[in-house]
Amino acid sequence: MKKSLWLLLLALTLIVVMAACGGNNDPNDGEENVDAANNEDNMDENNGNNENDANDENDGNDDAAAAGDQTLIFARGGDSQSLDFASVTDGESSRITLQIYESLLKFNENSFEVEPSLAHDWDISDDDLTFTFYLEEGVTFHDGTDFNADAVKTNFDRWSDPDSEFAFADDGYAYTTYGNQFGGFKGDDNHIIDEINVIDDHEIEFVLNYPSGAFLQNIAMSYFAMTSPAALEEYGSDINENPVGTGPFKFVSWNKDDRIVLDKNEDYWQPDLPKLDQVIFQVIPDNSARLTALRSGEIDIMDGLNPDDYEMIQEEPGLQPFERETNNIGYLGFNTDKAPFDDPLVRQAMNHAVDKETLISLLYADLAVPAKNILPPAYLGYNDDIEPYEYDPERAQELLEEAGYADGFEFDLWAMPVARPYMPDAERAAEVLQANFADIGLESNIVTMEWATYLEEIETGVQDVFMLGWSGTNGDPDYFLGNLLSTATIPSSNQTFYSNTEVDDLLEQARSVVDEDERAALYEEALAIIHEDAPMINLVHSTPVLAGSDRVQNYVPHLSTSEALTHVELSE
Repeated sequence: MKKSLWLLLLALTLIVVMAACGGNNDPNDGEENVDAANNEDNMDENNGNNENDANDENDGNDDAAAAGDQTLIFARGGDSQSLDFASVTDGESSRITLQIYESLLKFNENSFEVEPSLAHDWDISDDDLTFTFYLEEGVTFHDGTDFNADAVKTNFDRWSDPDSEFAFADDGYAYTTYGNQFGGFKGDDNHIIDEINVIDDHEIEFVLNYPSGAFLQNIAMSYFAMTSPAALEEYGSDINENPVGTGPFKFVSWNKDDRIVLDKNEDYWQPDLPKLDQVIFQVIPDNSARLTALRSGEIDIMDGLNPDDYEMIQEEPGLQPFERETNNIGYLGFNTDKAPFDDPLVRQAMNHAVDKETLISLLYADLAVPAKNILPPAYLGYNDDIEPYEYDPERAQELLEEAGYADGFEFDLWAMPVARPYMPDAERAAEVLQANFADIGLESNIVTMEWATYLEEIETGVQDVFMLGWSGTNGDPDYFLGNLLSTATIPSSNQTFYSNTEVDDLLEQARSVVDEDERAALYEEALAIIHEDAPMINLVHSTPVLAGSDRVQNYVPHLSTSEALTHVELSE
């Protein structure tokens, strides 16, 4: 079916439906993510220039004639959990919310360098405790109400204050990412923000309890974007299915596990933007089926390109490849609350059982590197002195015997049903890992289920060993370590249920330190402890690849795994 016919059928469907349906009524579902932060001064050193050769060639031809039909279809492997950005951590949600919502600051399209957004400027006091933001004037939400300082305060109160009328705690909403990035919530001893003061309609002041080296990076994260207070009042806890922001695109409809439709915001505050009239995010679970749809012209961009297809796409007429910079971790997590995975010796043994080089060769076409830290190598605090768990089945069996499991055991190996940036083919990966474990006498049963259910279930702790990953969204190590391995984020994003008070203390200290060398030393110490505890098997840091029609202009994949499509357009 060609794209024009596909769009005609979609239009007929929308006439009948005329409303969003589906969605997830439990917004407290965590997956991976998607926003981490580095000190602003350290961005060039740690992240470098994130442009890549593919993007240099394909970022767009400004001289290309724009097509009359400016509807872009973006195909992805799984659906969003929620369209309320602050209460979930999955990348498929942020992919959508970045089109609808905007934060006070944003990241450069090629790095985690902070730039103006809804705030056009800001001042920082000499003691690093007061941040004053100056807001854009004349900005309205999609419902026509004004964006102003009161709206900013309403949003931050919603996330930070459990007693806020818009917190919706009784409906299952939880803002664990806020709690991690800002040291807790209102009234907590370590909460970074002391008070927020509205100076006037377009000036707002944040007063901190203590300096924070990542404060501006956190403010720029997509989790902390602005929702219309009027919409919060109107929709209440159904805001996760009725998003209203200031962004370049407005929400139209959501057919669960099928498509989300967004229309151009005709009143967008940035002149002559966006370029597209409509964006459709289409769910096509199978990687190969997405590529077939791209080749036939049914879609315009696909995520989750099989690495094996990447080289071929570079030479295929009518198509173009895209790369994201390495900024993730793919891992196998142990449920450390369940025997025998509550024993560090068992976890270390299973680390030695995994042949990462073969996994990379078979599944990633060498577009990945073995992981020994949870942090990507370019991050502040990466501990390069750690000795990796080498592939050593004999050592694995010795450790199992020491732990009392010389005869092995049987367990469930949970595999994701969708392609993710850090795991392009979870089913094949599970089969490779299953064979690795069989070599040391462990029998694993591969378990999979629908994506949203998968994410919900691993929060409950029913899993034995599970496949997942995490992608940075602000360039800071705390986004990885604090979310994945601190006690405070169990079970929303820490689904290993790993808890170590010494690690918690080190992460808390690092959060309140501004000096980069001091922060790095604290993270390196925490990583050494985590390595010995082995709550997960760090598999790979991958280079995610995508593909698109050569009609797509000005598309720049951000290393955070999500990017606004504000400047994208289609050529003839």
